[in-house]
Amino acid sequence: MPIYAYRCDECGFAKDVLQKISDPVLTVCPSCAKPAFKKQVTAAGFQLKGTGWYATDFRGGAAPSTVVPPAPAEPGTAAAAPAAAKDGAASAPAAAAPATGSD
Repeated sequence: MPIYAYRCDECGFAKDVLQKISDPVLTVCPSCAKPAFKKQVTAAGFQLKGTGWYATDFRGGAAPSTVVPPAPAEPGTAAAAPAAAKDGAASAPAAAAPATGSD
């Protein structure tokens, strides 16, 4: 259940109230009994920052990142085909040629 902050506009009395979301909003001040008790807008109880979930996560420092570079492509593999296309070699597959035979 969320905690809502209330404050009276007449006497300045403030109180945090544990309520269900479906509970009605309080309007009568428990201190002065006037209908000036209003719900306040407050900040969230947590902060989302950086790559972690919460500002309180991983306070001890982050582990160093270990990024492994990709292995170089060997000649004759699919990864080497774009390099061959840059050199002017034909990169169209043989299956794409139109069939001219008669059956």
